Amino acid sequence: MQKNASILKIMMAVLLSLLVIWLIFMMKSQQPKPAVSAVTRDGVVTQIQSLSRLESVAYGVDTIITAQKQGTWQRLWQDEQKGIFVAHGRVLAGVDLSKITADMVQVSYDTQSNPAVAPHAHVVITLPPSEVFEVFLDEIQVYDWQTGLFGAVDNDPKLLTQAQTSAKAEVLNKACQGDIMALAGKNASEQMQGLFMLTGASVTIKGGAIGACQLSR
Repeated sequence: MQKNASILKIMMAVLLSLLVIWLIFMMKSQQPKPAVSAVTRDGVVTQIQSLSRLESVAYGVDTIITAQKQGTWQRLWQDEQKGIFVAHGRVLAGVDLSKITADMVQVSYDTQSNPAVAPHAHVVITLPPSEVFEVFLDEIQVYDWQTGLFGAVDNDPKLLTQAQTSAKAEVLNKACQGDIMALAGKNASEQMQGLFMLTGASVTIKGGAIGACQLSR
């Protein structure tokens, strides 16, 4: 009986040892592994470029345009025409994110002593210069149109075409005077900051240079 009891104690000790070893193995296998950060410079560049044009400001302008056609002596200057028009237009400006390059993005990580915690990423992005994307002439109204001394000559459609061309140029000019390029860069920086806050990374957006206030074609 004593022999059987000894054998039983040995078996219990072996089983207990195996159980302890198994528990240690399970605890180690279930420990959280260091997380791998997905924030890389190439990844950030690709994601930003996919956003393409970021239209950050739409500037509305109302302006008065004068267009004139000189008369000819053959018609005794009766074909002279002059028109006054009221134009309503818009200018769209922003930054072209497809022009982001790798040297405009810097990614760094905070060093941490705990390997189970992913290093915190910090991204610094320098935006391209602001640009004018589109100039729209939404409406042009005739305020006054004079034709010759007796008004016997039909309105020349070329005068309206001339007025439309001048109106678009004046809409852009007034938007430039309103500092649209600086506003476009500022708004683009704020919008990009908001987008990257969703990634959980710390992001610093640096506004690019103020671009030339002209239509980018």
